[in-house]
Amino acid sequence: MSDNEFPLVQFMREGFDPVAELARIRTEQPVFPMQIPGGQTVWLVTRYEDVRAVLGDAGRFSNDFGNVIGLGATQEDPGGLGFRDPPEHTRLRRYLTPEFTMRRLRRLEPRIEAIVNDCLDTMERKGSPVDLVEEFALPIPSLVVCELLGVPYEERSDFLRLSTDRFDFSAGPEASLAAVNESMAFLTELAVRERKNPGEGLLGQLVRDHGDEISDKELAGFADGLLTGGHDTSTSMLALGTLWLLENPGELARVREGGEHVTRVVEELLRYMTVVQVAFPRFAREDLELAGQPIAKGEMVLCSLAAANRDPALGSDMDTVRPMREAPSHLAFGHGIHRCIGAPLAQMEMRIAYPALLRRFPGLRLAVPYEEVPFRELAIVYGLKQLPVAF
Repeated sequence: MSDNEFPLVQFMREGFDPVAELARIRTEQPVFPMQIPGGQTVWLVTRYEDVRAVLGDAGRFSNDFGNVIGLGATQEDPGGLGFRDPPEHTRLRRYLTPEFTMRRLRRLEPRIEAIVNDCLDTMERKGSPVDLVEEFALPIPSLVVCELLGVPYEERSDFLRLSTDRFDFSAGPEASLAAVNESMAFLTELAVRERKNPGEGLLGQLVRDHGDEISDKELAGFADGLLTGGHDTSTSMLALGTLWLLENPGELARVREGGEHVTRVVEELLRYMTVVQVAFPRFAREDLELAGQPIAKGEMVLCSLAAANRDPALGSDMDTVRPMREAPSHLAFGHGIHRCIGAPLAQMEMRIAYPALLRRFPGLRLAVPYEEVPFRELAIVYGLKQLPVAF
């Protein structure tokens, strides 16, 4: 297999599954060189053990946004945690960690249940058929983030529009970038208001607890990180997971019943789908060796979470969903100091939403043949463009 043979393979799927070429790379050359414009080498890492090693080693691999600028990128630093190294990352994450304990998140559980039920009410009023992405999978994560941040009710429709537009690339990258800028302006204004009059949401709590330790830009960066990390990803999981359940009626019936089995199904679907296909890029801090492959200081390392989570080294039949399997922890939320801080919230959303949907509409079914369901193409966050269902 030659260099550059599959330069976009890490973003390609066939239905639920990564393309076969990605599995071949994992077997034949698990640290695989690719060239990006400008001639720089990017190393695609595909085995579970190697991906875990890279993500867990902040000493040898950097996340700092300055590395991206060094490659010729011109975009502004997005802030948040994803492009930060210790000690700055340690400082910022310390502020957020207490807000994402299960004890704190349980306060949100009744509100998540209400949000889910409101979306189901809207579906019922509109009648069959509907697009489950538009009516269910999209609004739930946005409204949950609103609840978490403390976005005023009268502004939630604007927030929902902005959070949807920024992930819609159909109008081209300029329109998406404009939506991102508008969203950041909205979040910065929200941060300024919260500092003046702290509310009951996350931003208000951070202002009360830490005051002048956190700048308005950092508050807006936190909010933007929760939006980017918790919106498109949860939308994709709600839609893809529902589609899989509709194609697997035995598991669908068990999920409808609720109980502990739902937790196991959610975790296995997270591994199987791995909607965030690659982790934030890492950059070698020094000349090093990974799985026998020399990597030069400054070179980019791109970890394929989708390939790692299907690694046969984890067990048999990793290309199937088996909720009762015993396997090491999946990497759908990443690993190490940059593991998604909102993972418990996303898991809670799915544990609530799947059973509620299936109980409300026991006759839920696809409104088109499975082959006509439109999947995204070449997406960093994999998902569905639409999910037409009838009930």
